[in-house]
Amino acid sequence: MTASRTGGRILVDQLITHGVQQLFCVPGESFLAVLDALHDASIEVTVCRQEGGAAMMAEAQGKLTGRPGVCFVTRGPGATNAAAGVHIAHQDSTPLLLFVGQVARGALGREAFQELDYGAVFGTMAKWVVQVDDAARLPELVSRAFHVATSGRPGPVVIALPEDMLTEAAAVADALPYAVAETYPGAAQLAELQQRLAAAQRPVAIVGGSRWSEAAVQHFSAFAEAFALPVYCSFRRQMLFSADHPCYAGDLGLGANPRLLERIRQSDLILLVGGRLSEVPSQGYELLDIPSPKQALVHVHADADELGRLYRATQAVHATPQAFAQAVAALRPAAPPAWRGATAAAREEFLRWSDPTPIRIPGPLQMGEVMQHLREALPADTIFCNGAGNFATWVHRFWPFRAFASQLAPTSGSMGYGLPAGVGAKRLWPQREVVVFAGDGDFLMHGQEFATAVQYGLPILVVLLDNAMYGTIRMHQERHYPGRVSATQLKNPDFRRYAEVFGGHGERVERTEEFAPALARARASGRPAILHCLLDPEAITPGSTLQSIRAAALSAD
Repeated sequence: MTASRTGGRILVDQLITHGVQQLFCVPGESFLAVLDALHDASIEVTVCRQEGGAAMMAEAQGKLTGRPGVCFVTRGPGATNAAAGVHIAHQDSTPLLLFVGQVARGALGREAFQELDYGAVFGTMAKWVVQVDDAARLPELVSRAFHVATSGRPGPVVIALPEDMLTEAAAVADALPYAVAETYPGAAQLAELQQRLAAAQRPVAIVGGSRWSEAAVQHFSAFAEAFALPVYCSFRRQMLFSADHPCYAGDLGLGANPRLLERIRQSDLILLVGGRLSEVPSQGYELLDIPSPKQALVHVHADADELGRLYRATQAVHATPQAFAQAVAALRPAAPPAWRGATAAAREEFLRWSDPTPIRIPGPLQMGEVMQHLREALPADTIFCNGAGNFATWVHRFWPFRAFASQLAPTSGSMGYGLPAGVGAKRLWPQREVVVFAGDGDFLMHGQEFATAVQYGLPILVVLLDNAMYGTIRMHQERHYPGRVSATQLKNPDFRRYAEVFGGHGERVERTEEFAPALARARASGRPAILHCLLDPEAITPGSTLQSIRAAALSAD
């Protein structure tokens, strides 16, 4: 006979059943019964300083593992603070479970203290929003939440928990552990793809999205090598194909290599696996014609609803990246690919574009040399994390991603993501080196989570580039309103001291020659560390200055 348990205990037991080993939270009185149940549970709880950071940490773990990251926040402002993490999970196709407190059932609809209609708040950015009003239904609904978050195109699920439901007792059996279903391509689809490749003259492959694995990356790499296909990674998905592979030709991000874009435009067959080719990788929806690209498009996606949603594919393949990569790894061309020389040329263009050594920017701190030193000093499987801003270009363009699960960056362009993501990554895999690239404005959006890193002894390394402004917005100001600086300037603290007062290690770097020894000291400290790097404000991108952007805008007028 099933014993009676409180809703809080039933919920925690379901998390254990589904394999949850870690979760992130900011505690709230609305789910005290859950916190009590966690006291005796095997789940590691990371207490965070703000709900947005907690949700981003959970999202980062979902992105790295493919298993839902789990976050608990309280009702009202706790839930709205966490919304940024939910939006990231939505646009990045990341499995995430956000459990939010709710007022007692008897007070619903009265605008009680911190009451929200979660369906209305999260309905457009979550795959599913559900409120559990009966403790006996927790096993059923939590199981469904895991399945929804991981199926098709993964994404966030929001589960509302009325506080009195969590203290209510019920006798109900646990659900079975969730299992993710893989959708495989058929033999006829594989034969058709092989025929299309045989008939092509200038094929390319683009990989993106989620539902990949280390094995899937290896399988797809073998397929690409057999067919000598040039492979491009979608925006902030560079960990899906090694930069060391002879077929790798670059990424479709912001400020992409113009030669790369031209090769895709001139291709006659595009194999798009896992990605949606949304606004950034499609270069503002201008890379391919919508709805019917001029190139033959083979679109492979885990969610049937994404096939034909934006681009009408010549061949639509409903399959997960893992299943598709495993299937195509066995294919071999009937004849040596005619485009082998073009692939080698695309590879050389990438190598020249991503070489940091020729890059020179204004000021005494040369980021090209910094990136070259990082390439020499850090392990190949270092996890790089970043939020949003021009500073991220230094990582995306000049760090060679060579290992699966080594990149954490929001395709949604959410600022403040890098530090929480780094905490989530280091909490998950303490043996891996974790580097957070951040801008000054970006960092302070969730800078308080540095305290979380200190509390749990997580020696992440923050490379903080400080140009005393919201640089990306300033760049756009100079393009559209040259010389009219408004609301983009910042006065920053001494981030070296910031690190130290939190209990971490701090360094101040003003000149190129100071970076290498500062990095060595930070890594040797064994503590969370911040390298406060002072950049000349003119060094707005690797290839342009604010002055040159302003001059170009004025001359255009």
